[in-house]
Amino acid sequence: MEYRQLGRTDLQLSALGMGCVTFGREIDTDASYEILDYAHEKGITLFDTAAAYGQGASETVLGKWISDRGTRDRIVLATKVNGILTRDFILRSAEESLQRLNTEVIDLFQLHNWDEETPLDEQLEALQILIQSGKVRYCGCSNYEHDALSAALSAAEDNGGLARMNSIQPPYNLLQREIEESTLPLCHEKQIGVIAYSPLGAGFLTGKYGQGGEVPTGTRFDVIPGHQDIYFTDEGWRVVEGLRSVAARESRSMIQLALAWVLAQPGITSMLIGARSKSHVDQAFEAQASGLSDAMLRELSEL
Repeated sequence: MEYRQLGRTDLQLSALGMGCVTFGREIDTDASYEILDYAHEKGITLFDTAAAYGQGASETVLGKWISDRGTRDRIVLATKVNGILTRDFILRSAEESLQRLNTEVIDLFQLHNWDEETPLDEQLEALQILIQSGKVRYCGCSNYEHDALSAALSAAEDNGGLARMNSIQPPYNLLQREIEESTLPLCHEKQIGVIAYSPLGAGFLTGKYGQGGEVPTGTRFDVIPGHQDIYFTDEGWRVVEGLRSVAARESRSMIQLALAWVLAQPGITSMLIGARSKSHVDQAFEAQASGLSDAMLRELSEL
């Protein structure tokens, strides 16, 4: 496993990170423990969850695992707060997350969404309070666009009493590539870590969905129908069929190619993977080990 520094922080993240969205929501505690044990044994040290995942169920499962296995000092623990991000709500959400996670400090506490209603200074002041109190080590954001991240960075630069964003967590895959135009260059300039999620497009790039066909019960697109608006488009079907063609020609899986493509992109600190079984963890390690030739990387990028 390769370990990479997160921006200007002293956090070292595994290049593959464990996205914990399935724990307690899509799989039970026993299945979650099996995956958590396996991922940690294979060298994954970044474990990313959120208060919103299963209404706290993911944090609860992860916190119990940390306590039972005694792994707190050997992992980087990241979580998120979402909603209307007032000062009081951020502080209360952090306290609730700390309790569910069975820990005294969160390594990376992230704003899960951009909140237009609450003044940005109020949000960043709340994060700074958490840092000064020792309950949070570093702060970041998730699902921010370029302008939002730029505004947060400028606010912190102009006021030393406000927390600085040290990371961003955006969706990034062969189809969702909006961050390439301006967000990734900004992150490079300002030394912001990038934790990419949804490298398989919520499962779309696995090829298991057919155009015009029914969505299988229990899949991510069934659990969260909003994903269909993002991926079930003419462009989406064109990209997935192009990926299918390359995979058949190279005798490699679509999953392996899609994951390897994200891992090969410059500026990505860590790539989060979700899992319902140990085989899903293995897929990511196989993609990392196999890599991509320069020619194949260009071909996939041009899809």
